[in-house]
Amino acid sequence: MADEIADVYRVESLEKYDLRDRVLIRLADLVFFCAISLIGKTIRWEVRGTDHLDAVIASGRQPIYCLWHDRIFAGTYFLRDRGIVVLTSQSKDGEYIARFLRRFGFGAVRGSSSRGGVKGLVEMIRSMRRGLPMAFTVDGPRGPRYEAKAGPVLLAQKTGNPILPFSVECRSFRTVKSWDRLQIPIPFTKALFTYSTPIYVLPEKAGVDEKLAELQSSLDDLVRSGEEWRERN
Repeated sequence: MADEIADVYRVESLEKYDLRDRVLIRLADLVFFCAISLIGKTIRWEVRGTDHLDAVIASGRQPIYCLWHDRIFAGTYFLRDRGIVVLTSQSKDGEYIARFLRRFGFGAVRGSSSRGGVKGLVEMIRSMRRGLPMAFTVDGPRGPRYEAKAGPVLLAQKTGNPILPFSVECRSFRTVKSWDRLQIPIPFTKALFTYSTPIYVLPEKAGVDEKLAELQSSLDDLVRSGEEWRERN
């Protein structure tokens, strides 16, 4: 079992890629790692809702962290070195994302809603049963933006572990011209990190749609409260 756990934290070989792609993947990996590290170190954090995380851990369960894709930059830095396992795409982009996430102490399971989704979910179920926390960008990897997908709900249903919605709101940031409008924090900005109430999913299939709507509502509420915080600060 120890070897199986280690696999999710191990950097994969790039032998299936040609030389050009290997260079680009390694370069993107390094650029993202350096950018997140340098900017993340300057952020001044305000944290709310840690009692929700503490309650999950105290119950003997592991959280299924969920956030919107546009907040992954600051979220990655804040949650570094906690052994959290993330679902990443099987694409070339997913390869460099998996590599820089591992530099921050995350594990990675390959698959997504568009490619290898079933395989990825099965591997996440196995990893949770080995005691590892999971994380989803719930509108990824390609959107639609701010539209939650069912992966975290299915994982919670199969494992009995709760979904833990969270969000990061930076007071100052730049927006990338991408489908998610990725937020890049301005150095030395203030940021609010908020955990919401855990969402527990019963084993019965009938509750999946209801819990997905609850996850959507929770993340929407986190965005609204974060925007209100930013306006006051």
